[in-house]
Amino acid sequence: MLFKTGDKVRVMRGKDAGKEGTIKQVLKNKDRVIVEGINMVKKHVKPSNTNPNGGIVDAEAAIHVSNVMLLDPKDNKPSRVGVTEQDGKRVRVAKKSGTALDK
Repeated sequence: MLFKTGDKVRVMRGKDAGKEGTIKQVLKNKDRVIVEGINMVKKHVKPSNTNPNGGIVDAEAAIHVSNVMLLDPKDNKPSRVGVTEQDGKRVRVAKKSGTALDK
């Protein structure tokens, strides 16, 4: 999977299509990512020490990786991603502009 925590992505399919956000968590074994502010769901929470009243809270749900595309850092548009070798290391590269995604 070519997604990492902190990558900027745009949602291409689903109820949040067209929205952009940053990846908070990558669920590699399920091919899903959690994007900040995307795919918000209501979650019923029991009372606990951190939330003594319990109740209904908004939370981000996971979205499948096929529904998001990484944003090209050069022009801030969605781009496919490839992997090349630079200085003996594998580097993720935006195919549209050829700029490296890894710092």
